[in-house]
Amino acid sequence: MPLDKIDETTLRAWTAIGGAAEPPAEISRRTAGNVLPAVLPVRALATATVGACSLAAAELLAARNGGTAPRVHVDEGAVATAFISERHLRVEGRKPTPFAPLSGFWRTSDGWVRTHANYPHHRERLLDALGIDALGIDAGGDPDALPDRLAAVLSGLSATEVQERVYTAGGLAVAVAPSPDRGAPVAERPPLAEVAPHGEAGGRHLEAAALPAAGVRVLDLTRVIAGPVATRTLALLGADVLRIDPTGMPEDPDSHIDTGPGKRSALVDLDSAEGRSVLEGLLDTADVVVTGYRPESLDRRGLSAADLVARRPGLVVAQLCAWDRSGSWSGRRGFDSLVQAATGIASIEAGGDERPGALPAQALDHGTGYLMAAGVLRALTDRQVDGRGRRLNFSLAGTASWLLHDIAEQAPGEGTHDAEEWLTEAPSPYGRLRYALPPVRYEGGPEDWAHTASRWGTDPATWL
Repeated sequence: MPLDKIDETTLRAWTAIGGAAEPPAEISRRTAGNVLPAVLPVRALATATVGACSLAAAELLAARNGGTAPRVHVDEGAVATAFISERHLRVEGRKPTPFAPLSGFWRTSDGWVRTHANYPHHRERLLDALGIDALGIDAGGDPDALPDRLAAVLSGLSATEVQERVYTAGGLAVAVAPSPDRGAPVAERPPLAEVAPHGEAGGRHLEAAALPAAGVRVLDLTRVIAGPVATRTLALLGADVLRIDPTGMPEDPDSHIDTGPGKRSALVDLDSAEGRSVLEGLLDTADVVVTGYRPESLDRRGLSAADLVARRPGLVVAQLCAWDRSGSWSGRRGFDSLVQAATGIASIEAGGDERPGALPAQALDHGTGYLMAAGVLRALTDRQVDGRGRRLNFSLAGTASWLLHDIAEQAPGEGTHDAEEWLTEAPSPYGRLRYALPPVRYEGGPEDWAHTASRWGTDPATWL
């Protein structure tokens, strides 16, 4: 496989997480034709974030073992398959349903709105905000009645009114923004990544190992896609990843199966004295904490980045949010589909009928996930030198802004793409699975996770 000079987009991702201008490893690349086709340069975003993550893995391995970093390989077919891993997943032959009936685009009196109601509590808040009696309609036995009723109510309201009413009720809906002028300068925009060292030296020095993140203890406080993609990648590379979820807030089983391989999953009531004690014990010896909840929900439990780094010298804290952390929406809930709508991506990708469109993958989620994993790996490499921890911030909005304004158009490469090459099967506690293989690759590195997802919430809340 011929070596390629690192492309501008991958270099931008690499330097955003603190990487040197001269990458630490050689790169080879295999193109796969027009994968992830879209108006926007999604393929370039996808290969760049996976490439940066692969470089970070190779760099950390070399930092632990000495010598030269192993060659990195980026295969566009593997990347394209992994970026829609949730669509390739099969559980005993069953195909998961990616979006619930009330999640999608809806006409309003003056435009369009995008809703997200995959979780039951979000569905209830959406309907409550709009005065729709779900129980009364559901009892009628017509499965189409509720979407029709929602459509009727939304058609009589403005998009902004829907957005604010649903937000106030704790639900999820955003007005679809018009296409931005991609050639115009942008005065204020969220960064792609923020990385800052903190505190005194005190981080554990990582000894030589067969895998870059072997023995690294990662506390995973994330849900849905972006954060769990980051932590499943760290698990692939050898980390002991323990995902903690609150009690009484079930996860979608298919989402957990897709993003849970290599990790363990436990439930802890963070509002109880016992749960706080468990968490404190985990934090005492953690190397990395990855968070994906809204800032205030963590702050009120003493889990802000400042709190975490103050109690644990050398801790790497990677934070994810949907929106610009310094913007007016920093405290709002959000998902990939909503960020696409609010930033104008949905309008850019609209079809001929003017209905808003979507990227060919939840690329903001997946791309940010790989970039987060890369940032954590780079932070651990830097900690090997100075012993200090790092604070890292990422957002779906920052990745969206990068896609909209910074990534150059990329001509399709040669070759074709057959997803079957990058799919495999294995037994699991949920039955036999078909799933996408990880795209992060370096010479001699792992090609699959050590195990499939354990049953959600059933592992002990202890380190291995």
